[in-house]
Amino acid sequence: MNEAGKIKQATYHLYTFTISKLISTFGSSVYAFGISLYVLALTGSAASFAINLICSILPRTLFAPFAGYVADNYPKKAVVLLSQAASVLSVGGLLLYSLSNGLSLAAIYTATALISVSSMFTSVAFSSSIANLIDPDRIQKAMGYNQSALAIATIGGPVIGGMLFGFVSMNVFLLIQVIAYALAAALEATMNFRLYTRRAETESAEDKQGVWQGMKEGAAYLRKNRVITVIVTTAVGLNFFFSALMIGLPFIAVQQLKVEATHFGFIEAMIALGMLLASIYFSVRKEVKFPLQFSKRAIMIMSLLLAAVSLPLVAGLSYWGNVIYLLFLMLAFGISNVFVNTPIGVMMQKDVDEEYRGRVFGILESMAMAMMPLGYLLFGLLYDLVPAQYVLWACSLCLLILTAYSMRPAIIREAYPELAEKPFDNVLS
Repeated sequence: MNEAGKIKQATYHLYTFTISKLISTFGSSVYAFGISLYVLALTGSAASFAINLICSILPRTLFAPFAGYVADNYPKKAVVLLSQAASVLSVGGLLLYSLSNGLSLAAIYTATALISVSSMFTSVAFSSSIANLIDPDRIQKAMGYNQSALAIATIGGPVIGGMLFGFVSMNVFLLIQVIAYALAAALEATMNFRLYTRRAETESAEDKQGVWQGMKEGAAYLRKNRVITVIVTTAVGLNFFFSALMIGLPFIAVQQLKVEATHFGFIEAMIALGMLLASIYFSVRKEVKFPLQFSKRAIMIMSLLLAAVSLPLVAGLSYWGNVIYLLFLMLAFGISNVFVNTPIGVMMQKDVDEEYRGRVFGILESMAMAMMPLGYLLFGLLYDLVPAQYVLWACSLCLLILTAYSMRPAIIREAYPELAEKPFDNVLS
């Protein structure tokens, strides 16, 4: 295929990828909202809700490295379509079970775990395929569109889910999810996952490594690439310390500041709005020249914003002062989140060797997800024992120190040797 034909097909991929991501993520968001409310309504137990959350997180943590191995050693299109089919069967099976026996907690937990594993295979395979689907000059645009789809689903999913929950049965939520996965799979089936690949078309069985050896080699590649190792390490720390925000924001706003549930919903929605605005910005601006330096500064800003969540606890603002302050603060969080993720995502698409990309993304997802349950448990306990502002200040300080050390000037110069010669250039360009 000539270059003009590749560009035309890459343009098709750019929009098809975005639409499929929006459909599947929106369906997942509506389903997750509905199933959460159903579990709470069925049991009235926060513990039951937490178990469903664990069933979603734990399988992803355990199987992500294996998903990376599969994405690197088998056709990515087949991996994506088969995992989407598994998601359809998982939700469809829960729907059939519900129609014949009614929903039970055991069935919900099982389906949640199966959906978690299948969607994780889809995510890892897709994440490692973007550079194969899109021409190098538009990878940042693709990442921006991807983040926009996630933000729209995050905003719209709970709204639609809340509207539906009071009027339709849980079976309708399940049917929406089945349709969403099926439509996404139909779109993905039309995409050429080898458009910009540099790997051989086929590999003999002898060329393929064993599962354990393949995952070990992926970990060894990660250790040898210091810049990518820094990105993974920082991402793990970021997920861990920002779980303090996930636990702390509702605790501080609802329990301590007595913010009404409706107003708190708007506060949380501002994170997604900020992500959407920043994603649109990245989809139209030129590619970030020094993404590691750019993201370092964004993480520093996020660290300060984390400490700033404590201001209403010590400043004695009025009710509306607290609400308005938190609205703008969460908007800034959403913007800075995309300012961290998008440049780093583009960098990893371009700098990680294609034959290792799936395993690197798998390891990244596994390590980052593993920190979330640990963070939820630790910070949940700390907020009950220590004033919330102290927890936030400590997390902010630790994240600043981690970022300053892991992305120290020597690492930045290793990633961008030209900065050593021009240290005062505008690295945000």
